[in-house]
Amino acid sequence: MTEEAEKNIDTLIELTADVVSAYVSNNPIPVGDLPALIGQVHAALKGTAGGVSAEEPVALTPAVPIRKSVTPDYIISLEDGKKFKSLKRHLSTHYGLTPDGYRAKWGLAADYPMVAPNYAAARSALAKTMGLGRKPKAPEAPAPTKRTRKKVAA
Repeated sequence: MTEEAEKNIDTLIELTADVVSAYVSNNPIPVGDLPALIGQVHAALKGTAGGVSAEEPVALTPAVPIRKSVTPDYIISLEDGKKFKSLKRHLSTHYGLTPDGYRAKWGLAADYPMVAPNYAAARSALAKTMGLGRKPKAPEAPAPTKRTRKKVAA
């Protein structure tokens, strides 16, 4: 046997011992079943060690071209081609993606919008008319009350 093969066998035995000891410490098991458990764990680890193959990453093709996915009135999802004013909820409910995860998956810039530009402008205008985003004005000091004399009973 080569030195590398012996090292792999030793590593496999150590991993088997670690897995079995962790399992036995947390689960009650009859002593008679222990050799079978060791054999099953060893076979499972041996099968995964030899069968590891690197799969080629699947090239992603967006539903629409990335340049055409942002329009003034809506954002088109690259996942399914549907139009949205705001993409964040759709991504989280249907695909379990965060905006950053979506951008990373499709190779988008960090400033790629998740909200349609016109929709964002309308919401911004509404917030400004409501006075949001500004510090509240200092309350005006109440006018001093005029001091008067007490009326004397006559």
